[in-house]
Amino acid sequence: MHWDVTEVRVESAHVLWVKFRDGITGRVRFDPSFFVGVFAPVKAPDRFEQVFIDRGALSWPGDLNLAPDAMYQEILNAGEWTLN
Repeated sequence: MHWDVTEVRVESAHVLWVKFRDGITGRVRFDPSFFVGVFAPVKAPDRFEQVFIDRGALSWPGDLNLAPDAMYQEILNAGEWTLN
């Protein structure tokens, strides 16, 4: 799909740069309040930096992932997606 993530880079602590299949790019920012429950381990910088792409979605070890369609829409509209 056009919203599949094709590239990801860690820009800084809790900020990712992403590129989608159709060429749209933007940032995903994670507010510290996001890192609760299953996402709590990803708050640690060494775990956060383990981000990878799995079937078009941002993923981390432990079967954690973010829906690319919601991310795409926010980045398309605002240039970034802030998760809190």
